[in-house]
Amino acid sequence: MSAREQVDGPDLDRGVVSIEYCGEWFTAVPGEPFTIGRDADLCIDDNPFLHRRLLQIRDFDGIWLLENVGARLSVTVTDRAGRLQSWLAPGGRLPLVFGRTTVVFTAGPTTYEVALHVAEPMFIETQRTAGEGTTTIGDVTFTVSQRQLIVALAEPLLLREGSGMGEIPTSAKAAARLGWNITRFNRKLDNVCDKLDRIGVQGLRGGVRSYATNRRIRLVEYALAARLVTRADLALIDMESDE
Repeated sequence: MSAREQVDGPDLDRGVVSIEYCGEWFTAVPGEPFTIGRDADLCIDDNPFLHRRLLQIRDFDGIWLLENVGARLSVTVTDRAGRLQSWLAPGGRLPLVFGRTTVVFTAGPTTYEVALHVAEPMFIETQRTAGEGTTTIGDVTFTVSQRQLIVALAEPLLLREGSGMGEIPTSAKAAARLGWNITRFNRKLDNVCDKLDRIGVQGLRGGVRSYATNRRIRLVEYALAARLVTRADLALIDMESDE
């Protein structure tokens, strides 16, 4: 089977990687590098901000590797449970050791999510648990209003089924969706970013000129990859906050 050949469902044969995007499935096979981008084996979008080839999947000495072959865009890579996460910069590579690996990246105004499936993973993921009213990821606990903010920013991507794409709203639109003023929204955004920055999440701090835009994009990428919020959390938007 050619790496370019589309399949109807996940082909989880031992020697291949199945790629899921927008309900469609593709297969990467040994000896044939599989590319993802604007003009690649998996053409995900004609977005001019997206590299022609951003990602490459290939086998090396019996191990499947994910490589960032782009020049500017970084991608977020995580396991199914969101317990382990890496920020893969241009030129970087990672082994695909989990049964399902989620890849999230943003090009221009659009954020994308692609799922990679390996039939016989080297590691087994564990599931995270959430408490009522707050959610704890590692050493970080989020209040209801902080989770509401994350959901409002990630809502377009949470509304879609499975992997795919969506546009991150501006701070003003997300604040209006929650019925907040922009001052309250920005204060909550500061709090969420500070919490994640303290546990080492990259990309939530930056220069004065780029900080406001980049942290919003990076927060959504991280939230989707780490499962800070899921489709089930959409109901939070209509709840009363904890203030």
